[in-house]
Amino acid sequence: MLANAGMRSIYFVQRSVSSMSVPTTSASKTRRKKKPLIYLVDDQPMLLDLAEMSLLEGDYTLRKFGNPEAAMKSFAKARTKPDLLISDYAMGKMNGLELMERCKELHPPLKTILISGTAGAEIVLGALIKVDRFLGKPYQPANLSELVRRVLNESPD
Repeated sequence: MLANAGMRSIYFVQRSVSSMSVPTTSASKTRRKKKPLIYLVDDQPMLLDLAEMSLLEGDYTLRKFGNPEAAMKSFAKARTKPDLLISDYAMGKMNGLELMERCKELHPPLKTILISGTAGAEIVLGALIKVDRFLGKPYQPANLSELVRRVLNESPD
């Protein structure tokens, strides 16, 4: 027997998709826009999770990497290359700029956001590659989300 006196109830509402809204023809499936694929790279797990949480509201496919070597290996093997690479600057054997440079050699249209708490925006001025945006740490999750939206919507140079 359950006693409800003085207890609060929590309700979870599950949204269902009606059969009318699900496309059934192959033509409608091909017109559906694919979710942008974003690689997130940071050697600090808490900051990697923060970046992921910042982008969960967006309609993205996210892949997280705790080190740049793993991200580079995945990038090189991937048949479908990411649309955006978001990387911390200061990480172990390879920094974020080096990772971006190597990835852009394989896929020049790649868009990039460099994040750093140890270097300032001037770090991208001397870079051998074009970095689309720089974001200093600490940052507000909404700022990263907005920056990603803007970078992905920009037309390539």
